Amino acid sequence: MKKEKQKNLNLNEEIEFSSGINIEVKDNQITMKKENKEISRKFSPLLKVSVNGNKIVISSRKATKKEKKIFGSLKAHVRNMIQGLDEGFKYKLQAVSVHFPITLKVDEANNKLLIKNFLGEKKDRVIRLISGVNIKINKDVIELESADIEKAGLVASNIEKGTKIRFRDRRIFQDGIFITEKPGRKII
Repeated sequence: MKKEKQKNLNLNEEIEFSSGINIEVKDNQITMKKENKEISRKFSPLLKVSVNGNKIVISSRKATKKEKKIFGSLKAHVRNMIQGLDEGFKYKLQAVSVHFPITLKVDEANNKLLIKNFLGEKKDRVIRLISGVNIKINKDVIELESADIEKAGLVASNIEKGTKIRFRDRRIFQDGIFITEKPGRKII
């Protein structure tokens, strides 16, 4: 007895967006613009994306395992892009110093964050920032805001990694800069 082949179903999804967002789909790339913010993302040629009124239509001819994964990821990315342009994303980081007071300074000309006197080090720790991410420093709290969740998350993780302590006991040396709030949840 032969197994019958399962029919491949089409995948279709419509995602609504606000009227202030301009969307352009060209050569497997989605570009969304609102006021002075712009976000772009490339997508797989296995999927078809089109704009119909105030809805983005994502579709696929087949419903294979691979295409379902790509389809779900693209839906999430598009929703994040729309939410980022409408509301924006915000990360908060806390600078903790037990031994030596940390001084934070933003060098806007070179787009860098300077961490001075970390663990009493004479040389400043320098973290490169990404354009499109706004940074505000209030004493020992760093706030990152961006329309692109990936850029904001990347900058937050780079700051946290930039103050990672190696070859010392973490129970004693608890200094560092740590992410305390991400979009949608608080960590502490």
